[in-house]
Amino acid sequence: MMKCGRAAAGGIPRMMLGLILIVTAAGIPLAEGFAYAPNFITKIIEQSTGIAPVGLLDVGQNNNNDDTEDEATAATLVDAGATEFKGPITTRFPPEPNGYLHLGHAKAVSFNFAVARAFQGGNGRCHMRLDDTNPTKEDEEYVQSILEDVRWIQQGLEPFTAGDDTDKDGPWYGDVRKTSDYFQLIYDAAVYLIKSGDAFVDELTAEQMREYRGTLTEPGKESPWRDRSVEENLSLFEKMKNGEFEDGKYVLRAKIDMSSPNLNMRDPVLYRIKHESHQATGDDWCIYPMYDFSHPIADAVEGITHSLCTLEFEDHRPLYDWTAERVLKAGLVSCQPRQIEFSRLNLKYTVLSKRKLIKLVEDKYVNGWDDPRMPTLSGVRRRGMPPAAIRLFCERMGISKSDSNIDFTIMEDCVREVLDDESPRAFAILDPLKVTIKNWDGSTKEDFEVPRHPKKSELGDRTVPFGKTVYIERSDFFDLEGPEGLSNGGRAPKGFKRLLPGGKVRLKYAYVISCDEIVRDPETNEPTELVCTLYPETRAGVTPEGEARVKGIIQWVEASTAAKVQVMQYDRLFKAEEPGKDSDEFTEDINKESLKIMNDVVVEPSVAMDALSMIARIRNSSTEEKLYHSALTYQFERSGYFALDSSSTENDLVFNRVVTLRDTWGAPPAGGRGKVEQPKQKIQQNNPGKQSGGQAPILEDARRVALRAGTILEAGPHPEADSLIVCKLDCGDKNEAGEAEEPRTVVAGLAGKIPCEKLINRKVVCIANLKPAKMRGVESTAMLLAASDGKEGDEETVELLDVPDSVPNGELLSFENMDPCEPDGMLKSKGALKVWDRVKSQLRVNANGEATYQDDNTERKLLTSGGPITVESLKDTIIG
Repeated sequence: MMKCGRAAAGGIPRMMLGLILIVTAAGIPLAEGFAYAPNFITKIIEQSTGIAPVGLLDVGQNNNNDDTEDEATAATLVDAGATEFKGPITTRFPPEPNGYLHLGHAKAVSFNFAVARAFQGGNGRCHMRLDDTNPTKEDEEYVQSILEDVRWIQQGLEPFTAGDDTDKDGPWYGDVRKTSDYFQLIYDAAVYLIKSGDAFVDELTAEQMREYRGTLTEPGKESPWRDRSVEENLSLFEKMKNGEFEDGKYVLRAKIDMSSPNLNMRDPVLYRIKHESHQATGDDWCIYPMYDFSHPIADAVEGITHSLCTLEFEDHRPLYDWTAERVLKAGLVSCQPRQIEFSRLNLKYTVLSKRKLIKLVEDKYVNGWDDPRMPTLSGVRRRGMPPAAIRLFCERMGISKSDSNIDFTIMEDCVREVLDDESPRAFAILDPLKVTIKNWDGSTKEDFEVPRHPKKSELGDRTVPFGKTVYIERSDFFDLEGPEGLSNGGRAPKGFKRLLPGGKVRLKYAYVISCDEIVRDPETNEPTELVCTLYPETRAGVTPEGEARVKGIIQWVEASTAAKVQVMQYDRLFKAEEPGKDSDEFTEDINKESLKIMNDVVVEPSVAMDALSMIARIRNSSTEEKLYHSALTYQFERSGYFALDSSSTENDLVFNRVVTLRDTWGAPPAGGRGKVEQPKQKIQQNNPGKQSGGQAPILEDARRVALRAGTILEAGPHPEADSLIVCKLDCGDKNEAGEAEEPRTVVAGLAGKIPCEKLINRKVVCIANLKPAKMRGVESTAMLLAASDGKEGDEETVELLDVPDSVPNGELLSFENMDPCEPDGMLKSKGALKVWDRVKSQLRVNANGEATYQDDNTERKLLTSGGPITVESLKDTIIG
């Protein structure tokens, strides 16, 4: 008899978990869409089947002998004495159709489908099954929404094919399956258990069963009906099926062990009576199996080899195996699946509990299940988060057996990363201020042809008209003579480079203008219009010879061709990391500023044209290819990423803010228009090693240094110094518009230590906030971190710190068990430079080859979103 997923066992080392993106290695085919690091589940599957996954990055092994949790898991789940695996490797996504899917489900969908794709050598496939065993809470509405969500989250990936199933309507293998398809077989399995003496009909009430069950420290008591004869049990069970008893009169229970330390094994209920119509089977049945009983049977019927589920089912695995073994012995199935658990997804600043989500909807805290602030998949889809970003987020979180509470910022970063690559750029003015060009010729218009995307020429150009009247952002003009100027002492905010009274600014792609006159509201004294002069010789970025370059660049929209739209400016629904933790009522932590409705937004005409085209396409699209309004996304320059809302019509366009250009959550509000400098909290500086008032000032030092990930783009010899090299380094720097800035120049003393050709495209750690310094005539604007064995001259061995390939350029590194870093803008004073000296003195490579920060008593790893910073071969050495 074939047994699914069993073969010879072996020791399974703990693998690096977390963010690892796929890279193409010569001769290794990639599984499309699979970007998880090797983890204990892929290792278990590989060793239990003899089939290697494809497309996984070789991240090596962690030889820490203390980390044995995954090894123990593998030893439990891989049976050394079982028969040879015969495949195919099959996973499944089996939600109950009693609610809407949320981001927690997205992790399960993504991983189950990704595992099947990774094991192409085992003819990998993933089933879609609805575990519809509770008619009380299930509805066809939920069925359709679940299927739509799964189609969407897998959008853009190759679907699984099953022979001639060309008419199927989803990415899964074969047809949509339902547990209700197997109700007769599950009933037959129950009859078999009665005949084998493994089940009995009980008539204890629910309250009595709880009393008889016992506790974690006390064994339970056997039911007085436990020893009914097989014949009586069969007769009663058939009468239950035939509808001869009311709800709750009888249940069918397994006969296992009332003294088991696992409460799930104390004669669990297998069937109950429910005189309710089922959304799929109608009134054919009035008894329904419990999930713990039906689930392993449905898995076995479908040939599921690996039943991947979250950790709350770990204690249910013995019952899963108990059931699967008996239906296999009965000959009702030909496969015994293996259940493997992994941690569920928990997100800060949100709730994923079904009960809490229902409360949010029913008590009108949100506007339905697809409210863009909701963590439901329908909600994030409507908001404009692309499915590729959700999958990327799930991949970056990795797979482990350790629960963690993930910062919402990580998901937002994934959304930014995908939208930055996919979204065309456009001008939108959220808070318009009218600008009249006094030296422009009447109603004359001039068209500028500008790229839709700065990095994707294949997206083509868009036409941006220019004329006598334009709108600019109110925040791009600082009124020195108005209320905001008075509140700031009549001075412009530090670093403000945009328009001032009498000052100049460049309108992006167009001309430089200067502000000559301010028209004010007579009651508020606020500016309502600026009268400006345009300089024709500055067209399209030109700076006339002999004139200073105008530093400020702002976006604009021509007034007569502008389209007025509504913008729903969404933010996080909760203001607390763990809603309800402090107040015991999660709704008290709702962020009342989570939605700002802006009714006066104007956009350039190309945006309106694209939106109308999308609405027409959706109206005329076939049911086979589902189109969503939110597939139309933009980066509204210097404002954020926005998506077309599903409520949009030809006459009323609505855009949702998907995410800001950068993480601004919790940032202090500006003291006026523009960025007004906020007073910085002083950090007490003590001598290294000393503590004052129980504080650890060295740790404060570490948080002030900007250690960032970067990629070396170029490397070559210094023109005047044989011991130096000059690199071009991408540190992820961006300007105010969110666009990538030029790479930094870094001078490093690595000549003769590391060949230049080995540096190119290398991920490195750099210090990004040191004061620029000239080194033999070349200004260096960052410093590379490297490990050294401490020897002198040519005998010294130097290795750059290794950063996981998946870590984005510019990511701010962190220290283990420390608050997030809050680096200074620049360490340029003598006192600030000593901060780096003190931090550098505490940086070392430990015995495991990991970069660490060491204070008197604690070793703290240097961490990224993709795992720890490491060194290739040096151990127990200094870093500098």
